[in-house]
Amino acid sequence: MADQKAFEQAQLDVKTLTKRPSNDDLLSLYAHFKQGSDGDVSGKRPGMMDLVGKAKYDAWAKLKGMDKSAAVDAYVAKVNGLLATHK
Repeated sequence: MADQKAFEQAQLDVKTLTKRPSNDDLLSLYAHFKQGSDGDVSGKRPGMMDLVGKAKYDAWAKLKGMDKSAAVDAYVAKVNGLLATHK
């Protein structure tokens, strides 16, 4: 299990990527970050015109029920994978 320090370091490391990750990777990062930070999705799903907001909400909602520590582990692993291929 990744600890809080590794989670915080991954948040800093992801900002050092030299190439922009794919939209799928960005949604995965967002969803795992939110699940690891806040837990299950909350609030209303954004409206029809907010395509980005809906995509982010839906990605996070797919992780409903995932343990926060598992989401943190997945986020750290994803960042490390991106660092290996996008630097």
